[in-house]
Amino acid sequence: MAKPRPVTDKDRAEVRRMHAEGLGRNDIAKALGRSGRTISDIAKSLDLSFSRAAEVRAATEIRQADLADRRAALAIKLHDVAERELDKVNQPHKYFSWGGKEHDYDERWQDEPTPADKRAYVSLVATAIDRSVKLAPPKEEGGAGEVGSLLTNLFDRLRERHGDH
Repeated sequence: MAKPRPVTDKDRAEVRRMHAEGLGRNDIAKALGRSGRTISDIAKSLDLSFSRAAEVRAATEIRQADLADRRAALAIKLHDVAERELDKVNQPHKYFSWGGKEHDYDERWQDEPTPADKRAYVSLVATAIDRSVKLAPPKEEGGAGEVGSLLTNLFDRLRERHGDH
């Protein structure tokens, strides 16, 4: 059995250079004609690591940041829905029906939605805001409580103005 050739300073320098280029242990071993174990030993003596833990951690952090950005964008869209639907509570509203014996279409406009439809709008608004706040909670301490108080006051004013039918 042939005696393994000794590790030289040139081998160490090449391992350091190739590692810095991002080559993996097996690629370095192949390029230098060495075993993977020998390359691992050289890397250990040079305080180098082939562990991907740092890369995986960085990729995970990037993915989490991307998801946070997407949640924030979705929260903004939900707030937009809430504002748009809340504006409809006191606006003229078209009611229509389709059918009957003649299977015809009829429509009529009212000055504002019925109390039941107003409740539906307010419920939709509350759900959209609730989900938005869950997706992107307020940063400052006490923010969620402030949003809750704001919503409670809003709903109380709507009930006062339009009744709770």
